[in-house]
Amino acid sequence: MLAFLGQSAAVATAELRKLLRDPTEMFSRAIQPVLWLTVFGQVFAGVHGIPTGGVPYLDFMAPGILAQSVLFSAIFYGIAVIWERDLGIVHKLLVSPASRAALVLGKAASAGLRGVVQAVIVYAIASLLHIALRWEPLAILGVLCGVLLGAATFATFSLIMACIVKTRERFMGIGQVLTMPLFFASNAIYPLDLMPPWLHAIALVNPLTYLVDALRTQMIVTGTATHGFLVDLLVLGLVFVLFVAIAARLYPALAR
Repeated sequence: MLAFLGQSAAVATAELRKLLRDPTEMFSRAIQPVLWLTVFGQVFAGVHGIPTGGVPYLDFMAPGILAQSVLFSAIFYGIAVIWERDLGIVHKLLVSPASRAALVLGKAASAGLRGVVQAVIVYAIASLLHIALRWEPLAILGVLCGVLLGAATFATFSLIMACIVKTRERFMGIGQVLTMPLFFASNAIYPLDLMPPWLHAIALVNPLTYLVDALRTQMIVTGTATHGFLVDLLVLGLVFVLFVAIAARLYPALAR
């Protein structure tokens, strides 16, 4: 077990070094949450027909935008893996003593830490907009747990897609097709009760719904959970374990 964790940590460290050398990607990713909160959120805050349970709409929306930021930054993580394949890095990793699961877990962990950077950015924007955030240590820890697990889950899903399509062009097309349906088929910007039955059913099997729900209970003062924070983390954890198992099995196929 210690060897497995050490191998995963080594992969995660290598991935984070890339981020430190070129942090511009993280700052460019901050543009979307800024636009959603300052433009979309400000406009829809004046719409009183959205039943948020007495929660101001900007407050209701902020955890959803954090989840969206995590999703959008993680879902394209696989493009970097395809670049690594083209550069021959994947072949070197596959002949290393590290297990396939350790390689996948290490990449997922680095994606989780990238998600934490997104959380810091969204918290800063939300504070400037006077959104009522929870600043208790346990609440912040809960947000960090949700962000880490959510980013790792979607990054692993992205790795699975990269292993299947194997080309950058196909991957970008599929990634763009999937991100918006995942976002709109969730409770990120409107409650589940507003959805028609067919969309509500899709939202209940969408991992992003559980990430938003977990963040909403921990991030804002007036947040309430639909499923419960522990249930949300349990669902995300089970999905993550399933994705890691699939990605570890498919990862060698990327080198072919």
